[in-house]
Amino acid sequence: MLILSALLSVWVLASARKRFSFLIALLWAAATFFFTPIVLPLYLVVLLFRRGRSLSRQPRWRFAVPLAYGLVVVGGIALYLHKQNRGVDVHLARAAYAKIRGNHAAAITQYRAALQAEDDPHIRKLLGVELFESGHWREALSELRLAEHGGEQDDLVILRIGSLLDALDQPHQARLEYQRFILSPLCAQPVPDWRCETTRTLLETKPE
Repeated sequence: MLILSALLSVWVLASARKRFSFLIALLWAAATFFFTPIVLPLYLVVLLFRRGRSLSRQPRWRFAVPLAYGLVVVGGIALYLHKQNRGVDVHLARAAYAKIRGNHAAAITQYRAALQAEDDPHIRKLLGVELFESGHWREALSELRLAEHGGEQDDLVILRIGSLLDALDQPHQARLEYQRFILSPLCAQPVPDWRCETTRTLLETKPE
């Protein structure tokens, strides 16, 4: 659609230069590019009323100006799409799609690419969860701790850290994290998360 709008805009510029001053023609072309469904029909109506009326002489650089304008517009579109394809939202969308397909390696790659674009604690949490589920426990622990220190508000991060410490044979540290999770806002609400009771039961059966 962007390329089609650009081509129509170039055509409007080439056509309007025969009937209007360069500035007016350029305004018609720019408006056509940004608001094609609205401006293009208006321009065609204007052409009907101005049929047969044109400038007394052919505009200078008749083909060169529309061509240069087209190159500038297409170049701008290419830069915009390139920037969009490297944005955080694109990497997060690709990671979500990879997770749906069960491709954990691709999801981890996309989360890391998103972190290179923006160091965000929520993205670190998502990466940590994916590493946790993929069995990369030490890396997952590091990312989840960074997420928590960065201000991630999800209390389940604490529980996951406890589970990882348990898996890494650090029961004392794990117990501290489980206790911290039980005291978190998630477990203090009127209807606590079901994992809160499970963690309490785990602590009762787990030797100190």
